[in-house]
Amino acid sequence: MADVRVISNSTVKTANHRASGGRIELNPWDLRALPLGYTQMGLLFSKPKEPMRENETGNTLIHHLKTSLSHTLDHFPLLAGRLATTQHEDDTVSFFVDCNNSGALFGHAAADGVTISDVIKPVYVPPIVHSFFALNGLRGYEGIANPLLGIQITDLADGIFIGCTINHVVADGTSLWHFFNTWSEISKGSIQLSKPPVFQRWFPDGMDIPIRIPQSCVNFKQSNEDFIPPPVQDRVFHFSKETVAKLKAKANAQIGTDKISSLQALLSHIWRCVIRNRRVDPNQETSYRLVVGGRQRLQELPDNFFGNSLMPVIVTMKAKELMEQGIGNPAWQMNRKIAAMTEETFKNTLESWPASPSFTILNNRNTLFTAGSPRFIMYGNDFGWGKPIAIRGGSSSKFDGMLRLLSGAKEGSIDLEACLSPQTLEAMANDQEFMDTITV
Repeated sequence: MADVRVISNSTVKTANHRASGGRIELNPWDLRALPLGYTQMGLLFSKPKEPMRENETGNTLIHHLKTSLSHTLDHFPLLAGRLATTQHEDDTVSFFVDCNNSGALFGHAAADGVTISDVIKPVYVPPIVHSFFALNGLRGYEGIANPLLGIQITDLADGIFIGCTINHVVADGTSLWHFFNTWSEISKGSIQLSKPPVFQRWFPDGMDIPIRIPQSCVNFKQSNEDFIPPPVQDRVFHFSKETVAKLKAKANAQIGTDKISSLQALLSHIWRCVIRNRRVDPNQETSYRLVVGGRQRLQELPDNFFGNSLMPVIVTMKAKELMEQGIGNPAWQMNRKIAAMTEETFKNTLESWPASPSFTILNNRNTLFTAGSPRFIMYGNDFGWGKPIAIRGGSSSKFDGMLRLLSGAKEGSIDLEACLSPQTLEAMANDQEFMDTITV
């Protein structure tokens, strides 16, 4: 398959320069993401049936997307800024977002001869997809010298891929899709935003702002140098609305409850399948790490809050227990852990963080991690020539055990982008119990 050819790279700033300026102080939810890779999600479209004519600006579609991005940044000025630090005399450092309008990266590239079918038909996601994204390989703390947002438009033979890369320190998955949704609205001609973003972080009363972190805690570059991840592959599995409903009914019936959600039942099913096909020692403890959002739990956070509001939930079971007890028990354990994440839990964790800063590290071999949500509006992003055909992620934060949830193309369906070892994915493909739940 051909390589991706870079046509141009440029910097896009806010259209209204008065929209920029000021600084945004970061709270513990943001700061915990400093060592994490940027978040990368992209949309695959067919080419417009009636292509815009080229004029003196060159490719008019690219010009339109760049212009609409600039107008979108008027509403998201922090994405045109940079991370910044203040060094304090007590050997501590604080981080903030400087909304200085340094600009977002906008790239235009071409994958000559690559078709939509080349992207979505193979069993495994072709590695070339990772080249459809900008700012590859960066981590959150590198947002000091690099853009916080990178957009790449990649021309395919019969399609267009819009790849979005956002620094996780300033935005979680909810916020990434909030930005994507807004950009597509503006691109399509909307003047009134359906969901204007709110950037103000919430801090507990009495917390010192900015938060000072000991310099010894933020030597992230050195801590990441020794880790060499094993080879992995990506595969997207499709679960129909009917299959998800059956899994939910099965899990609830096994426990004798009606409280287990569709998502909890599906994740339990996936957890059991991955561990079964990894051939884990029966007495080995295995964990599943989920994230729980705070927007619905904290009164202080509006639904349109743009930033980070996530807390981890970890469920641990021995492999033999996971295998012997059906999908009901793991799903029920998830349910109970999530139910325990109250407003008080969120606030207590936030309040205690500055005294003992900890950061999110994703590389535990015996743990599965879930990111994303099928509730995000993904297939509703119409930039003016139709809705997407498929959703794909980039290479950032990809390791053996990363499972990203996506909304399915059909209402009520759920897609799973699974990043696992080639051996595990091959074994899963031969696992009839699992493959019977997959929609081709």
